[in-house]
Amino acid sequence: MSVTVLADPALYAGTIDFNISGVVDQFWQLTVDGLSYGAIYALVAVGYTLVYGVLRLINFAHSEVFMLGMFGQYVGLELLGFSASGNVYSQGVLLTIVYLLVAMLIGMAVSGATAVGLERVAYRPLRKRGAKPLIFLITAIGMSFVLQEFVHYVLPKLVSGLGGTNPQQPIKLVEPKQEFSLFGASVTNVAIVIVLAAVALAALTEILINRTRFGRAIRAVAQDPDTATLMGVSRERVIMLTFLIGGLLAGAAATLYTLKVPQGIVFNGGFILGVKAFSAAVLGGIGNLRGALLGGLLLGLAEDYGQILFGTQWRDVVAFVVLVAVLMLRPTGILGESLGKARV
Repeated sequence: MSVTVLADPALYAGTIDFNISGVVDQFWQLTVDGLSYGAIYALVAVGYTLVYGVLRLINFAHSEVFMLGMFGQYVGLELLGFSASGNVYSQGVLLTIVYLLVAMLIGMAVSGATAVGLERVAYRPLRKRGAKPLIFLITAIGMSFVLQEFVHYVLPKLVSGLGGTNPQQPIKLVEPKQEFSLFGASVTNVAIVIVLAAVALAALTEILINRTRFGRAIRAVAQDPDTATLMGVSRERVIMLTFLIGGLLAGAAATLYTLKVPQGIVFNGGFILGVKAFSAAVLGGIGNLRGALLGGLLLGLAEDYGQILFGTQWRDVVAFVVLVAVLMLRPTGILGESLGKARV
């Protein structure tokens, strides 16, 4: 019996590079770029970890909450008179910061409203009927596709030139420019804005959870929802506001993402990033805010190092391989689950 080899072995040559010298030579630049991507993952991961901590629900539609935040800030800037013409806004640093904050607030408002609406329309009726966890999971996946297809097919009919299959080019508010050098690595203004904004928002969220009455209510519902209700905590209100916080952070991440990526405002533009953010939450310890931040940063670094070590086509694969490797050694993630027990 003879076997005919149809594939050309040359096609598979050099698929994995193992470019160790490239990683060593570009280590600091890869670190800077990885931290800026990781900071975005971390903000989105906080939404996953908050909802899971309170409801034990993996909200897979959170990636579309992020995606709608990108569209929200894009439309908001268009209404303010900006256009995606390729020209960078250049009317001074102060006004640039003002418009960047306005764009972020609009994106946060759209994502926050989407997250609250998602909870009200899709998840609350299931809770009232005592649905099983599997039903919630299926619903989350279904709502993810519903939101995608709304932007894919319905939005273009409502607003000409918006949505559909063609990615919208982000409106350029900030031109990447080197601010200083770190061990030979170029640190741009965009990287500084992304990392500082993400860390600041994550810190504010942690303060909110740890040091306010609302934060105590979240931890109480996460630990024992029935007892929390008997003690006068409104479980439904806590759940709604938890979704709102996650949505607001996703909207902020959407604006920061458009600074980093030259294009990608498209109906399925949040899917891969959402999966990575979920992986970051699991990597750090889903249910732990600090874990979400740590997991996001580590994931950003891992995929940036990996794309040089193995080749750019392996960038996404590396992130998930790292996740699996960590979970084999520590199934609860690096920092472990903690939202209900002093949690966060």
